[in-house]
Amino acid sequence: MNAYRISGLSPEPFRPLFALDDDRLRAHDMRRVVADSPRGYPCRVSLTDAAVGETLLLLPYEHHALGPYRASGPIFVREAALQAPTYRNELPPILATRYLSLRAYDRDGWMRDARAVEGAAAQDELQSLFAIDGVVSVMAHNARFGCFLCRIDRH
Repeated sequence: MNAYRISGLSPEPFRPLFALDDDRLRAHDMRRVVADSPRGYPCRVSLTDAAVGETLLLLPYEHHALGPYRASGPIFVREAALQAPTYRNELPPILATRYLSLRAYDRDGWMRDARAVEGAAAQDELQSLFAIDGVVSVMAHNARFGCFLCRIDRH
């Protein structure tokens, strides 16, 4: 089995953004939202869905900055997210229930393979992707809405 690690983003860079008013957020392509369902607002810090009524920010985030596959995508951050968990050889809750796009990269940032899978099959697909020579990380996205969910690193 190929060992891997998934960590949420540090909440520190996002905390000051919650103090900005809506006009300032819009000026930076960000939006304040309130979760209106128990699913659909996956926090990139806590790696969980927000509860109904929770306040989040929706903002662009550059998650792959290396090479021609440089990419950014939208992320949600819960105001209540205080720490970033780390998962080892297991999937966080936000992956298990979504249709995912998994993109595998080598050390130079070159995409070596990509797959679209149901979250329930993601564990097996990760093992298959990490078995590809040179793959060191996999970026997981919500395949339907495009939100960046997490980076998965070979460990």
